[in-house]
Amino acid sequence: MELTPAEIVRELDKHIVGQAAAKRAVAVALRNRTRRKRLPPELAREVTPKNILMIGPTGVGKTEIARRLARLAGAPFLKVEATKFTEVGYVGRDVDSIVRDLAEASYQLVMGEMKNKVAERAQTAAEEEVASLLRVSVFEVRSGRHDEASVEVEVAEEAKMPFMGMMGGNDQMQGLTDMLKGLMPARRVRRRMRVREALETLKNQEAERLVDKEEATQEALRRAQEEGIVFIDEMDKVARSSKGGSGPDVSGEGVQRDLLPVVEGTVVSTRLGPVSTDHVLFIAAGAFHVSKPSDLIPELQGRFPIRVELESLGVAEFERILREPENSLIKQYSALLGADGTETHFSPEAVQAVARYAFQANQELEDIGARRLATVLERVLEEVSFQTELGRVEITKEYVETRLAGVLASHDLSRYIL
Repeated sequence: MELTPAEIVRELDKHIVGQAAAKRAVAVALRNRTRRKRLPPELAREVTPKNILMIGPTGVGKTEIARRLARLAGAPFLKVEATKFTEVGYVGRDVDSIVRDLAEASYQLVMGEMKNKVAERAQTAAEEEVASLLRVSVFEVRSGRHDEASVEVEVAEEAKMPFMGMMGGNDQMQGLTDMLKGLMPARRVRRRMRVREALETLKNQEAERLVDKEEATQEALRRAQEEGIVFIDEMDKVARSSKGGSGPDVSGEGVQRDLLPVVEGTVVSTRLGPVSTDHVLFIAAGAFHVSKPSDLIPELQGRFPIRVELESLGVAEFERILREPENSLIKQYSALLGADGTETHFSPEAVQAVARYAFQANQELEDIGARRLATVLERVLEEVSFQTELGRVEITKEYVETRLAGVLASHDLSRYIL
């Protein structure tokens, strides 16, 4: 599906409120991938992604924009925190693990798609095997009347390598372990389980067997290299302090220098094969309250030429977040309660009250952006959620105030509850 930048923004608008500048930037980046495919091969190789640096406080949509973009494109997506790499060799991670994890995410994405294509055949094979074990017809298995019956099936069990536990748990060793596991055949063991569980297990095994693993590997490698999206959060926390202090993380500049080759373009060995990062799109993000983008080392700054600032969220934006997205929080909670026979209706004034209280909590406590809305709603609906089959429940402004007034009146209490 080749969407124009305007169409990409419209799709993102269905899930994320505001942040037009960030949406436009990622929309252009995604469209440029489509444009690049139309270029002559020798020129296409030279056209690299224009990486993006998002600047804005937590909870304003940075991660969600990147995640939705990847989902929209059907692209492998990986989110990492820059601070995870601050003590490499001790408790931190090797930056090459970014590429290995991206390759794995790509493989799982491709395998999922390929399994879906053979799902019907795999389901039929599973039903036939269970029917033979029960000595009944496939139609009886499909009817569900035997779901609670017990059968013994043969399942594949991943080869265990206990000696690897004595060799450390760093990323290089984990990569070696994964490669060795792939060379060792899985053990076949017999397990007793209920029919419904057996059907799912056998379906997954049959789908695995029907999928061409080599084709999946090659397609996963291609997607990781050509379509992969890596979101690096907390980039501000590894930037040098503008005041010259070392800050809590003295190895921040070292982390940046470790990240630089991966962002510039390098080749990393993975269990699927070598992966080049030349055309992976990197989206970095951070609040940059204490530090600023210019505190990053110059080489890394140059690798993020597109910078967008995301806006802080106020009461009006919180109201829109509660109501407008396709799967807004109000819709999610209403659907959850509806599953138990409770019809929940929020008055407009109640929605405004929730938004206002969430904004107030962010002002008085730590600002966690739109994430505060879920915390507030949990408190508001706690009593309703505890009951079942209440029929129609009206959530009014007065009800919201009753549920929250006592919490926000006590600063100490609100710190732990909201």
